[in-house]
Amino acid sequence: MSNPLRLALPSSGALYQSALDLMNACGLAVLRSNPRRYTAEIRALPGVVVTFQRGSDITQKIEEGSADIGIVGEDRFLESRRDDGDTRVVLELGFGRSQLVMAVPDSWIDVSSVADLADLSVGFRGRGADLRVATKYPRLTEHHLLSHGVNYFSLVQSSGTLEVAPAMGFADVVADITESGTTLRENHLKQVHDGTIIRSQACLVSRRFDDDPESPDRSQLASARALAEMIEAHLAAKNYYSITANMHGENADEVGKYILSHSDISGLRGPSISAVHAHDSAGWFAVTVIVEQERLLPAVEQLREIGGTSVTVSKPDYVFHSKCQAHERLV
Repeated sequence: MSNPLRLALPSSGALYQSALDLMNACGLAVLRSNPRRYTAEIRALPGVVVTFQRGSDITQKIEEGSADIGIVGEDRFLESRRDDGDTRVVLELGFGRSQLVMAVPDSWIDVSSVADLADLSVGFRGRGADLRVATKYPRLTEHHLLSHGVNYFSLVQSSGTLEVAPAMGFADVVADITESGTTLRENHLKQVHDGTIIRSQACLVSRRFDDDPESPDRSQLASARALAEMIEAHLAAKNYYSITANMHGENADEVGKYILSHSDISGLRGPSISAVHAHDSAGWFAVTVIVEQERLLPAVEQLREIGGTSVTVSKPDYVFHSKCQAHERLV
């Protein structure tokens, strides 16, 4: 019996429900018989076993081999992955957007940039101290500070609320995750210029699969590709609309040539045209085109101008392109 693909999903936190909602929208509903159970199944993909893990552990689980693929915040992934590992981002999922930023007390009126922090750190060192930075992301924070010329600092790792660190006196500045900056402002902190360490969102991450026909990875790769391709096609569909209009013409070829002569309504690869069958429908054809979201209203207007009637618009659930880009990242 072939090994199942092991998919790790967040067990709680900000990404938990959004990850389940995405899977459901992609036709890959996760069936968890009991909220206390840490395993589940996807009936649409019988070769997949779902496990629920802490978001901070998912990258490690994939790298140690107890999971094959998972959904995790890009910030967590980049903080946790090994430099010599082969775990990679397969797809950006578009939810869970946030930023990891540097923030200082708003009473520091002379500090507004990371360059100012670099100068401040030199002053601290001259007094025999280091600039103390509280963060849950020491790896990313250290790299950002060093790359911006802040050489004298110490990292204070904390799993609790970071915004109070300067007020409580165990750190001078913080590097923390924020969505809108409201919590920072409410705790009398301000973001600094060039202090955005990373802009993050939820991602599908995976180990590297062996594409060799004789590899034991083959069944897992097939399941991973099916999973990634369904998600990729669903995300791609968000950018497109399907427009259908009735048009009069001598024949389908004439209508097709007329549509193709108008770039706004020619669609991705040209129109689909079919005869309208009704008692009084002689010479009428249904024209369907797929257009990008930002071209929706111009396309509808142009269809009207050239005689299109009964225009309807629908949203496709999936758009499968000629090649699955996610598959290339899996192997």
